[in-house]
Amino acid sequence: MESFLQQVVSGLATGGIYAALALALVMIYHSTNHLNFAQGEMAMFSTYISWSLINAGVPYWIAFFATLVIAFAGGVVIERLIIRWVEDAPVLTVVIVFIGLLMIFNSVAGWIYSYDIKVFPSPFPDQPIQIGTLYLGPHDVGAIAVTLIVLAILFLFFRYTSLGLAMRAAAENPESSRLVGIRVGRMLGMGWGLAALIGAVAGMMVAPIVFLDPNMMAGILIYAFAGAMFGGISSPGGAVFGGFFLGVTENLAGSYIPFIGNELKLSVALVIIVVVLLVRPSGIFGKVTVSRV
Repeated sequence: MESFLQQVVSGLATGGIYAALALALVMIYHSTNHLNFAQGEMAMFSTYISWSLINAGVPYWIAFFATLVIAFAGGVVIERLIIRWVEDAPVLTVVIVFIGLLMIFNSVAGWIYSYDIKVFPSPFPDQPIQIGTLYLGPHDVGAIAVTLIVLAILFLFFRYTSLGLAMRAAAENPESSRLVGIRVGRMLGMGWGLAALIGAVAGMMVAPIVFLDPNMMAGILIYAFAGAMFGGISSPGGAVFGGFFLGVTENLAGSYIPFIGNELKLSVALVIIVVVLLVRPSGIFGKVTVSRV
């Protein structure tokens, strides 16, 4: 039983990271109707910025919040300078732009920091947390707490603040939002900034687990895609649920299904994507779009 609970807690920790990145994907999807393939690389680059600050002697939590500010500003700049020019372009053009951003971030990170694996520090103590006979990893518990705090702040922001409501309106219905005086362009830019900020949190929480290198978010992004598709690409809450669900599922499958193990854990995410696309493309909590032919 203790082993099962430990696997669940570890799955919730990684699932929280998937949930955060899945939420970032959904936020970009709401504003562009496209999936941002560069979301993982943006998170990776932000994590390298945090690593540079920490290595320069900046205390961890100051570097953490400074990185969030830098990531937010970077997301706004990307939307204003690149995405805005292709928002009305054909789908293939937008996809190529996103893939181009992925390659640029990956290459620039490799050029500046090299492709050598680096150790990223954890802000949480090394001593395991003991609850009875159950031992929990401090970073797992800390990552869950940080992720839940960020998600709770975002929920309150979008639900109860005028700026958050304006951003939701601009993403859902730009034309009507302009008619009531909402500056849609500014709101969409802030949406990109928040998505980059959320991705930075995911990157800094996962880096102590998978180590830091320019390709560290490749597998994480697939899990985030799977979580977003499972919960519903049109539902922020569904994407968060999907991320946590996938984290626990792939952890339990890797531990208790012999033929999967650690080697085939990534296939769990791919199977979920395929099954959801075949059975319910809108996801568990996503909106089903009906159109007349």
